[in-house]
Amino acid sequence: MPSLKHLRNRIGSVKATQKITKAMQMVAAAKLRRAQAAAESARPYAERMEQVLANLAAAIAATGNVPPLLGGTGSDDTHLLAVCTAERGLCGAFNASIARLARDTAHSLAGQGKTVKFLCVGKKGYDMLRRQFGRQIIEVIELRSVRTIGFADADNIGRKIVALHDAGEFDVCTLFFSRFKSVISQIPTAQQIIPVALPEAKQAASGAAYEYEPDEDEILASILPRNISVQVLRALLENAASEQGARMSAMDSASRNAGEMIRKQTLQYNRSRQAMITKELIEIISGAEAI
Repeated sequence: MPSLKHLRNRIGSVKATQKITKAMQMVAAAKLRRAQAAAESARPYAERMEQVLANLAAAIAATGNVPPLLGGTGSDDTHLLAVCTAERGLCGAFNASIARLARDTAHSLAGQGKTVKFLCVGKKGYDMLRRQFGRQIIEVIELRSVRTIGFADADNIGRKIVALHDAGEFDVCTLFFSRFKSVISQIPTAQQIIPVALPEAKQAASGAAYEYEPDEDEILASILPRNISVQVLRALLENAASEQGARMSAMDSASRNAGEMIRKQTLQYNRSRQAMITKELIEIISGAEAI
C-alpha cells in the first residue's frame, strides 16, 4: 500500500494537471470563436469560386482548349496528397483522423498501381506519416511561426503546388483537412483541387448566357492558381476551427478524468490515514492493558 506522503504527492500532481487542462480548455474556447467565424466567412467565397469556375468550364468546353489545372494532364498515374494538420497536439483525435484518411487513400492508390507523393502542411501530419511514407514526402511546410492564418500563407502553399504541377511532378492533387461542424464533431475531408472537381449540379446549372471580357482563357489563367490558394486557405481555416474545437473537448474530458482520479485518490488517502490512526490506537490500548 502506498504511503500517505506518496498519495498526497499524487493528489497534488493530479490537481496541478487539472488546473492546466482547465486553462487550456478556456484558451481553446476563446480561440474557437474567432477561428469558427473565420472558417464560416471563408466558405461562401470558396463556394462562389467553384461556381465561377463551373461557368467558365462550361463556356470553354466547346473550344477544347482546357487548361491542365482544370481538365488535368490526361493521366492520373501520380497523385500528390497535401495533408494539412496542426502544429501542436493535445487535441484528441484531430490530427490522427486526418492522417488516417490520407494513409488509407495512399494505400488504396498504391494498390491500383499509382505513384503517391505527400506534401505535409503541419508538423503533426509529418510525424505521423514519415514512418510509413518517409521517402514519399517531398516537402514539409510548418506554420509554427504563423499566429493568424491569412491568404498570404495559403498563397505560398498554393504557389508551391502549382509549381510542382507545372514541373510535371504529379497529375492529381488532393487536399486533406478537417471540416468544422461543431465542438464535438469535425469531419476529415479529402478534396481534389487539381484538376478541379466541379459538382455535377453546378455544371448542369451553368447554361446561362455569359459574355466574358477578357476571354475565358485569360480569366482562367489568372483565376485557376488563385482558386488553389483559396481552397488551401479554406482548408487551413477549417483546420484551425476544428483544432480548437477538438482541443476544447479533449481538455474538458481530461479535466473530468482528473477530477475522478482526485476523488478516488482522496478516498484511498482517507482510508489509509484512518487505518493508520486505528492501528496506532490499538497499539496504545494494547500497551496500556499490558501494563
